[in-house]
Amino acid sequence: MLTRQRKELLLNLLKQDGQIVAKALSEQLGLSEDTIRRDLRELAREGLLQRVHGGALPLPASPAMANFAQRQQIAGEAKPAIGRAAAAMVEPGQVVFIDGGTTAVQLARALPAELRATVVTHSPSVALELVEHAHIEVILIGGRLFKHSIVTMGPAALEAIAQIRTDLYFMGVCSLDPQAGITTGDYDEAGVKRAISQAARRTVVLASPEKLRTASPYQIAPLSSVGAIVVHAGVDEALLAPYRTMGIEVVMAGGNCLKA
Repeated sequence: MLTRQRKELLLNLLKQDGQIVAKALSEQLGLSEDTIRRDLRELAREGLLQRVHGGALPLPASPAMANFAQRQQIAGEAKPAIGRAAAAMVEPGQVVFIDGGTTAVQLARALPAELRATVVTHSPSVALELVEHAHIEVILIGGRLFKHSIVTMGPAALEAIAQIRTDLYFMGVCSLDPQAGITTGDYDEAGVKRAISQAARRTVVLASPEKLRTASPYQIAPLSSVGAIVVHAGVDEALLAPYRTMGIEVVMAGGNCLKA
């Protein structure tokens, strides 16, 4: 059995059984336990599973995979604080892309009434928050409505996104992990977010506490593409250390800016 085939089998078994016991699986498959353990180590480095003594477990799923209404109840205090900290990063005259999601809505809500800027978004919820902002021009991207995140997707959205270069992209994510990178629960949504990030000068990830150290099935991008992460001031420092080590700017929602 080739290495790639073994790894695919291990991931399928993990999804099916919820755990892998290396010793038992080596006997079942007729492979050495060392081979199984080596494959598990490599899969863990790729961010696809969690290594534990004697085997492996799935990575914890992000609560952000829930629907929009349920997500509004998660991290209720953290999201407005993150929104305010992110809004403070927008400078007059900039063109910024604001993603969809509950934290992004809080960002739009926190933008100063006197701010003169252009906001591009594929989120009707974000666009509605900006109706009363007299000096903010809003460009709403059209397409098929993805109801989970209340954003537009599809070929029309991707075509419009490709024609706009933005200064900042405030990305909402399902999951953020040092090994797995930025991930989400929908394949097409991952592609749209990737396209927006590639068209932006700088990508800023809005990371409410429940999204840290979790992984979803589809990678948007590795962490090397991230310029900054905005997190709540109450987040455990141990969760933030890997991002600082990578040289990513960490903006605390309490107003302090810490760089690696």
